[in-house]
Formats: sequence, C-alpha cells, structure tokens
Amino acid sequence: MTVPTTGVLLVNLGTPDAPTTRAVRRYLREFLMDPRVLDISGASRWALVNLIIAPTRSPKSAAAYREVWTERGSPLLVASQDLTAAVQQKLGPRFKVALGMRYQNPSIGAALEELRREPLDRLVVVPLFPQYSSAASGSAVEKVFEELAADWNIPSVRVLADFYEHPGFIQAQATVAQRSLASFEPDRVLMSFHGLPERHVKKSWAQGFSGCDLKGPCPPIGEGNRYCYRAQCYATARALAKAMGLSEGDYEVSFQSRLGRDPWIKPYTDLLLPKLAQRGVKRLAVMCPAFVADCLETLEEIGIRAREDWRAAGGEALHLIPCVNAEPEWAEAVAEMVRVEAAPTR
Repeated sequence: MTVPTTGVLLVNLGTPDAPTTRAVRRYLREFLMDPRVLDISGASRWALVNLIIAPTRSPKSAAAYREVWTERGSPLLVASQDLTAAVQQKLGPRFKVALGMRYQNPSIGAALEELRREPLDRLVVVPLFPQYSSAASGSAVEKVFEELAADWNIPSVRVLADFYEHPGFIQAQATVAQRSLASFEPDRVLMSFHGLPERHVKKSWAQGFSGCDLKGPCPPIGEGNRYCYRAQCYATARALAKAMGLSEGDYEVSFQSRLGRDPWIKPYTDLLLPKLAQRGVKRLAVMCPAFVADCLETLEEIGIRAREDWRAAGGEALHLIPCVNAEPEWAEAVAEMVRVEAAPTR
C-alpha cells in the first residue's frame, strides 16, 4: 500500500540563470512585468520595463551579479537548494520537499511537477519571505494557485503565513548574528530591510486605518495594519533586538534597494549611513532580516557598495551579518513550521 506524502513547496523570489546581460535582462523583464511588483497600467509597465529599465539596468546588474556569483551559481539559489535538502532531511520520508522560484528557474511549475510524482494527500506552500508584501508573498501564492488550477485533482493546500516574528525565525537569525558578531564588536547594529513604494504599504492598510504616518517607527500590528510590510519589519526588528539583547539605542532600522522616483518607505539605508558616521559610529554591523538567503541585495548592495560608502563617509568598518541561509537552526525552524501546518485538523 502506498503511503500518502505531504508535499512541501519552498518558494523564493528568483535569480538570473547566469551573470550575463542577456540572462539578467530576461529575469528583470519577468520580474518587473508582474503587476503586483510594478502596479501601473499594463501599457505603461510594458514601456517602462522593456524600453527603459531592462535595457539600461541589465548590464549594470549583470556586473554586480558577477561580483557575488559562486562556482555553484547564484548565492540565493545555492542557499535555497541547501535549505531544501536540509529541510527534507529533517522532515523525513513522509514529506517531499521541492524548491520553486517565482521568477526564472527552477520554476514553481517545475517544482510542482516534481511533487506530482508522489501520491500527495496535502501540499504545504512556504513563501520564504518573513514579512508579507503583495509584491513577494502575494505574487508567489498567486502563481502557485495559477499552476495548480490546471490540475484535475488538487490536494488540500495550506499556505504558511508570514513569519516576521515567529520564534523559530527570530531565534535562528539572532543565533546566526551572535555567532557572526563574536569576532566583531559594533558600535551600532543596522537592520536594513528591502524597501517598497509607499503606495504598496498604504494599499495594504485596512479601510480607514490612520495609525501610521510612515515617518517614525511603525505601531504594533493590529487589525488595521495586519498586512503592512513596514509594520512587520519594525516588529521583526523589535523581536530581534530583544533576542540579541540590544537596547533601543543599540540598533537602527532602514530600507534599501529603492527603484525609480516614487517615494519608498523610509529611512533609506544609503542616506542613513553618512548620518550614522557623522554621529560618531565607527564600527557598524548590518543585518538584512527581510531575506532568508544571501543574495545580490545583501552581498553586493550591502557587503560591497554600502561598505565602500561607509568608509567614504568616515566609518572604519562595516560588517555584514549573514542571512539564515541553510543554517541548522533555520532548517529546523522551517521543518517545525511545516509540521505544525501539515498536522491534521480536528
């Protein structure tokens, strides 16, 4: 008798297939043509992506990818593959774990095809984004259901919710950070999250919510801002600070990777760095808790460019704290979240 299997689909954002202009252009086109990412009219989005962004950014981005590319390939892909293997080992043979990227390869469709080879009784989808955003979490879940819609038989599907202050994620990131800081004593810790346009954040608020001006720290999560990415980032920062024993004056929160002229959520990482240096901060540690895998935005944007900017501003040393990647603590945390989500309901 065949024992039914629980399928586990880990989903991350994606990466170019190679650090070349052509591959990066292909990746950017798929990524930015997603209406959840670039939420403007279809015609305007097509023109902006295909006539401006992809042609001008692809060569620069390809050069940046070459700075961090490894023998095994893209750091994000490698870390995600290692995490998939580690979670599979921890969950055992009653589970089948596959990796799918929202954009490019391995695709979500290919990952689901791999899982379909098993007699699945249920499917647990794990978007690997700690904080919810429509551009990442929402898009990934939408794509999964779009792919599943073509199947005649669809198993029970459960989607793991955002885990911005889940104890497993917080403890794993805090442990990785403390290990990394054992040989580096910072004057300040900067928690740099990926940015979003302010309009994305406002669209996530419940109707009538007015509890945040997008200037200072966000208020605690409530009904009105349940899906507010910025509020979840601040909740992550508070939880990490507590786990790491940091007081309010020991750390800062900022947002990186903004694109275009529209206002993005503040404070901006690149503009905060010189201000910290002017305040006398010399040794700065930076962690990026919006990412579970090191990637272009952590390794190149922070580990190379921000480090150069920091020294130019008068800082002495900038230390990049790794993401949780495939560390044992994180693999176990993911496995436990899956076990809880896969447990039969009564």
